[in-house]
Amino acid sequence: MSDPLRVIVVEDDADVAQFSKMVLEKRELCIVMTIADPRLVLSALETFQPDVIVSDIEMPGMSGLDLITQVRAARPGIPIILMTAHASLDYALTALRSQADEFLTKPVPSADLIAHVTRLGEAARLKKAATRHQVVLAIGAHPDDVEIGVGGTLAAHAAAGDSVTILTLSAGMREGGIQNAWNEGSRSAAIIGATLILEPNYEPFLSPTEPTISTIKKVIDELDPTIVYVHSKNDQGQDHRAAHEATLAAAGSARTIACFQGTGATVDFRPNRFITIDGFTDTKIAMLACFGLLGGRTEYLEADFSLATARSWSRYGQGAYCEPLEIVRDSAQLA
Repeated sequence: MSDPLRVIVVEDDADVAQFSKMVLEKRELCIVMTIADPRLVLSALETFQPDVIVSDIEMPGMSGLDLITQVRAARPGIPIILMTAHASLDYALTALRSQADEFLTKPVPSADLIAHVTRLGEAARLKKAATRHQVVLAIGAHPDDVEIGVGGTLAAHAAAGDSVTILTLSAGMREGGIQNAWNEGSRSAAIIGATLILEPNYEPFLSPTEPTISTIKKVIDELDPTIVYVHSKNDQGQDHRAAHEATLAAAGSARTIACFQGTGATVDFRPNRFITIDGFTDTKIAMLACFGLLGGRTEYLEADFSLATARSWSRYGQGAYCEPLEIVRDSAQLA
């Protein structure tokens, strides 16, 4: 089953709005936001990221026809369905000339509302998937964290033409400090054509609040990523957990947030998505080979360990090798 469609219902009649929400959310077909004041729709486009808008025509403050003009200027690809209790040919023609995708007369039968919303929403998603690549941001507390957790997934994104950026929040305990961390990280990122952003954080530990939140938010505001990968909260590493918490606080506009398995993952790490990386294991191994081995546990960077881990997780996915993810938020297409 595909992800539920995200629908904004713009309706000043509370009973009609609640009925539309109930109908569309039945059997988990849609996730619905109801808005009584059409002047609030534009801000909801950013925070809710709808697939379809269903709107009444006659509302206080702004008509449905005026709303179409504003939405088309901001997000031209979103299908819009207009509804009215006043059925007439003039109304229908005016609505369609205003670039409405459908014109429905109230009361709208439940089956008709579902059919129109799903048809338009699914068609819009297909069109968007065919024309737009994903913008991917992978966030790690230290150098090599991202590559260990989702190196194969990022390679698959890059091969699909997606834009990939790796944000490393500190130099960790690398010998040679920030310069060596940059050299290693940039060599790894270059293998898949990714952009590396390395923060010169000199504090002993990352903070789950400021300045980490501001650092992440600045990058998110600049990139507007459709997918964000970050550490799981289920990790023994203090910095890993801090990166997770700060990302969730900063990534309010990201449509998909997926958490990868860190080197300190606990038994509470419970993945619910397994990304096949068949064909990209050699790339992941090459990325890991860019990083120097440190004291302590070093097996995470070794090829046989990486392959064995991915092979083990494939029991729950498809293909021979998989990377596990905990999905926190999901409305974009993963690799």
